[in-house]
Amino acid sequence: MKEDLRYDRLFSKAALLDSEEAFEELFFEFFPTLCVYASNIVGDNETARDIVQEVFFNIWKNRKKIELESSFRNFIVTAVRNQCTDILRKRTVIDRFATRSPSTMEPSEQSPEEIYTINELEQIIGKAIQKLPPNIREAFEMNRFKGMTYNEIAQHMSLSPKTIEAYISKALSILRVELKDYLPLFCLFL
Repeated sequence: MKEDLRYDRLFSKAALLDSEEAFEELFFEFFPTLCVYASNIVGDNETARDIVQEVFFNIWKNRKKIELESSFRNFIVTAVRNQCTDILRKRTVIDRFATRSPSTMEPSEQSPEEIYTINELEQIIGKAIQKLPPNIREAFEMNRFKGMTYNEIAQHMSLSPKTIEAYISKALSILRVELKDYLPLFCLFL
C-alpha cells in the first residue's frame, strides 16, 4: 500500500512537474516485471519489451491528460494487458489474412472481390514496406518474413541487437502510420 502511494506520487510529479527523473524511476521500477507479464501473455520476449516500451512512451506523451482512477500500478498493468490484447488481435487478423492469401486458397474459394481486395492489400503493404529506409527494411523483412530473431539479424547485419530492436520498432511505427487507413481491409478477413 505504501509502495502504491509512492508510485502515485512519482507519477503526479512526472505529470504535473514534467519530472523525467520521477518517470525514469517508475520506468526502472516497473519495466522488468511488466516485460515478464507481457511475455506470458504474448509468448515472445522481444514483443513484450516493445509493448512495455510503447506503453511507457504513451504514458509519458499523454501524462498531462491521464487521471488515475485507482493506483498507478493498476493503471500501467491494465495498459500493458490491453496492449498485449491488441497485439494478439492483430496477429490473429494477420494470420487469417496469411492463410487466406491467393497462394494458399483455391480459386473456387475466392470471390472476385476477395481476390481483388487481397491483391490490393498485398500491394499496399508491399509499397509501405518499400518506403522504409534500406537498413530498417532489411531488418524488418528478416524478422517478419524469415522469422529471424533480433540476435540472428544483428549477426547477419553486423550490428548490435539493440540497434535491430530500434530498427524493428521504427519500422512498426512507420508502417502503423502508412497503413492506418487500411485497417478496415484487414477486418474483412476476420
